[in-house]
Amino acid sequence: MPKPTPETLQRLRDIVGPKGFIEAEADMAPYLVERRDLYKGRAAAVLKPASVEEVSAIMKLAHEAGLHVVPQGGNTGLVGGQMPDGTGEEIVLSLARMNRVRALDAENNTLTVDAGVTLAAAQDAARQAGRLFPLSLASEGSCQIGGNLATNAGGTQVLRYGNARDLVLGLEVVLANGDIWNGLTGLRKDNTGYDLRHLFMGSEGTLGIITGAVLKLFPRPRAISTAFAAVPDVEAAVKLLRVADDLSGGQVTTFELVPRIGIEFVTRHLDGASDPLPDISPWYVLIEMTAGTETAKLDETMEMALAEGLDTKLVTDAAIAQSETQRGDFWRLREALSEVQRAEGGSIKHDISVPVSRMADFIAAATDAVSARLPGVRPVPFGHIGDGNVHFNLSQPVEMDKGSFLALWGEMNGIVHAIVREMGGSISAEHGVGQLKRDEIAATKSPVEMALMRTLKKALDPKGVLNPGKVV
Repeated sequence: MPKPTPETLQRLRDIVGPKGFIEAEADMAPYLVERRDLYKGRAAAVLKPASVEEVSAIMKLAHEAGLHVVPQGGNTGLVGGQMPDGTGEEIVLSLARMNRVRALDAENNTLTVDAGVTLAAAQDAARQAGRLFPLSLASEGSCQIGGNLATNAGGTQVLRYGNARDLVLGLEVVLANGDIWNGLTGLRKDNTGYDLRHLFMGSEGTLGIITGAVLKLFPRPRAISTAFAAVPDVEAAVKLLRVADDLSGGQVTTFELVPRIGIEFVTRHLDGASDPLPDISPWYVLIEMTAGTETAKLDETMEMALAEGLDTKLVTDAAIAQSETQRGDFWRLREALSEVQRAEGGSIKHDISVPVSRMADFIAAATDAVSARLPGVRPVPFGHIGDGNVHFNLSQPVEMDKGSFLALWGEMNGIVHAIVREMGGSISAEHGVGQLKRDEIAATKSPVEMALMRTLKKALDPKGVLNPGKVV
C-alpha cells in the first residue's frame, strides 16, 4: 500500500474542501477509536464528503493511487469494521456530512435519505409524515443509515419487521473505482436480473460505499401494549412467545429476554431503576404488541396471553404497563443492560444466533462450558430471543483482575462459538464481522461460501482499496 503523498492529500483536500478535510491528530482522534476501546487506528486523513459526486471523486483517486479507504458512519460499530489499521496510511471516509432527507413518498411508503442521516432522524422524518420506520437500536441517536445497512443491523423489532436489509427498496452505491450505481428505486417488485442491493447490505463497506437509500415505511401503530413477565426458565420464555404470537395473530413486535443478574446490575447502577415485579425470578421477558386498534383491546390480548402463560406455568408473575411512564421504566431496564455491565468490570461479548427452538439448550450449554473454564464468571445472556439472537455476555468474576479476564476473550469466544456451530447458528447475528470475527467465519461457513465471498470481493474491488482486512 503506497503512503499518500503530499500531492495526493492536496488533491483529496481539493475534492472535499476545507470543511471536509481533517489532518490534525487531535481532530482525527474521535474517528480513530471505537466505543469499546478494542480497536484504535491511525489515518493519513479523515475525509468528510458532502455529496455522492465527492465520494465518487475520492474513490477514483484512491483507485488510481492504490490508497486504502475505510468508510465510516456514526462510529458505533462493535467489531472494528469502521476502524483504520495502525499504519497511519489509510484514509477514513466519514459520511457524516451527507445527512439530507431527500424525499418522502407517503403514498408509496418510502423515505429516501443520504447515508449520513442518523437513524433517529430517519425515524423522526417518518413520524412527521404519520409513518413508521421500525429499525430501532440503542445507538439510534448517533448511528447512521449507511452504517446500519452496511452491517445489516437488527435491533428490537426484527421479530415483526425484519433486519435492516428487509427495510430497504433501493440503494445508491459508489464502487471501488468511483463508478456510481444509482439504484434508488421505490419499487417493491422488480424481477429483472440480480438484486444488487443485497450485495452491499451486510458487506461492511468492503464492496462499495452506500451513499443513499430508499427505506420502507409502515403505518404507525395506534396502540401499544407492553408487559414485563417473570418466567421460570428460557424454555418457558420460548413457549410463551408462541402463545403470545398465536393469540395476537402476529402482533408481537418485541420479545426480549432479561436474566435476573441483568436486573440486579441495572438496579444497582442506574439511578431510579427498580425491580419490575415484587418477587424475584431467574428470568424475565419484555413483551410488546402493536396494532392499529385501540390500546384497551390490545391490552386484552396481552392479558389473554399472560393468563394462558400463568395457567400453563410458563409465567409466574407479570405486569402490563398502565402508562407511558411505566412503559418507559420497563424499557429502561432492557436498554440499560449493555451499559451497566461496564460498572461490573470486564465484559466479554458474544452476539450469536441459533434457531429459536434451540435457545434454551444453547444458553444452558454455553453457561456450563464457560463456568467450567472459569469458575465465578457471571454470564449475562439477554436480548432478542424472539428472533433467535442473544447477547451472551460474560462479566468478570468479582475478585478477578479486569485485564486478566479480558485476556481470555479469544478463548471464551472459542468455547461459545463452538457450541453455536454445533447448533447450526451464527457467530454474528447483528453486529457484523469487521476485524473481530474475520478469522473465525471460515470455521462457520463452507469453503464454497468463502470462495464465493472472495470472488465477489475480487470482482468489485480488484485492487483491494475498500476497507481492507475486514470480513474476508
